[in-house]
Amino acid sequence: MAAVGICETSGCENRAQLQCPTCIKLGIQGSFFCTQDCFKKSWKSHKIIHTLAKGQTANGTDTDYNPWPSYSYTGKLRPYPAGEKRTVPAHIGRPDYADHPTGFPASENAAKGSGQIKILDDEEIEGMRVACRLGREVLDEAARVCDVGVTTDEIDRIVHEACIERECYPSPLNYHNFPNSCCTSVNEVICHGIPDLRPLQDGDVCNVDVTVYHRGFHGDLNETFLVGKVAPPSIKLVQVTYECLMKAIEMVKPGEKYREIGNVIQKHAQANGFSVVRSYCGHGIHRLFHTAPNVPHYAKNKAVGVMKPGHCFTIEPMINEGGWRDEQWPDHWTAVTADGSRSAQFEQTLLVTETGCDILTKRETGRPHFFDQLERMRNKESES
Repeated sequence: MAAVGICETSGCENRAQLQCPTCIKLGIQGSFFCTQDCFKKSWKSHKIIHTLAKGQTANGTDTDYNPWPSYSYTGKLRPYPAGEKRTVPAHIGRPDYADHPTGFPASENAAKGSGQIKILDDEEIEGMRVACRLGREVLDEAARVCDVGVTTDEIDRIVHEACIERECYPSPLNYHNFPNSCCTSVNEVICHGIPDLRPLQDGDVCNVDVTVYHRGFHGDLNETFLVGKVAPPSIKLVQVTYECLMKAIEMVKPGEKYREIGNVIQKHAQANGFSVVRSYCGHGIHRLFHTAPNVPHYAKNKAVGVMKPGHCFTIEPMINEGGWRDEQWPDHWTAVTADGSRSAQFEQTLLVTETGCDILTKRETGRPHFFDQLERMRNKESES
C-alpha cells in the first residue's frame, strides 16, 4: 500500500500520496504533496530541506547552522533549523492562547492567585477521560516513527496530524509562543525541546511530550523512547525514571499530601545513582493546561495541598544521570542538564478516586513503549 500523508503545501490539508523524489533519495521522511501544482507552489521553501540534508556531515552535525555562536553548550547536542510552522483548521476548538500574538493563557493566569485545587464533577471527569484517551492515541502514533534517521520535526508532523484527525488542538502550539505541536527532548535535554530537522542518531534517547485539547479539556502525557541500539547506562536511566513515576502513582489516594510524592521519587532515583530535576514539576490539569496543584518531584519540598477525589494532575519526574542542576538554551525553551549528562522523563495524567487513582493516559498494555523497544533490541542482539 502506498504511503499516505497530508499535503505539505501551506494552507492545503488534503490527503496526499505524491512524495518529493529528492527527499526519497536523501532519505528524508515525509514530504507529501497532493498534486504536482502543490509541489511547484512549495518548491521555493521546500528545497531548503534538501540543502540542509546535503550539508550534514557523516556524524549528523549540520556544519553551517549555528544560531548562538557565543553560547557554550553543556553537551554534544546542537540545534538544527526548524521545519515549517503548522496550522490547525478553524473548525477545531482551541484554548484561549491559541490565537493570541504572545500565546498568553488568560484563563490560566486568572486562576494563579487562588491556589485552590479544583474538584471535577462527573461531566468534567468524563471530558478528561476522553481527552486523555485521545492524547494516548496521539503519543502511540509518535512511538511508531521514533527511530534512527527520523527527524524530530517529522515526529512533530505525525503528532500534529494525529491531533487534527481526532479533532484535537495540540496544546503546546503557541502556548507562550511555543512554536510546535509537541516537545521532543533528546539526550541531555530535560524537557521542552523544540522539534527540528536533526535526524535521530543510533543510541539516542528521545522523550516525546504530547498534550491535546479536546472539547474544553487537556490530556497530558510523555514517554522516553530508545533510538536504535542504546548503551546500558542510558537504558538503566530510562527504566529507573519509569519506576520513579510508578512508585509515585502507587501512593496517590485521598488524604495523601502532594509534598510526599517527591520523597518517594528522590529516594528511588538516588538509590540508583541518579538525581532529580528541581526546576520543573507536575501540575493540575483539566480545562486549564497548567494549574494548582504544583507537584515537585524532589524530596523535602513545600508543595501545598492534600489529595481529594476529583483532583486531576500530572506526575512527570525528570531524572538525570549526573547532577540535578539545569540551564536553558537561548531559545528560552530547551532545558538541558548543566553537566551535559543524559536525562529521561515519563508522565501520566491522574484522577484521584475514592480508593486510589485512575491513570487516565495509561497505555492499553499497561506498560510504556520502552519495554517493547528494549525487547526488540535484545532480540536483535541475540539473533546476531
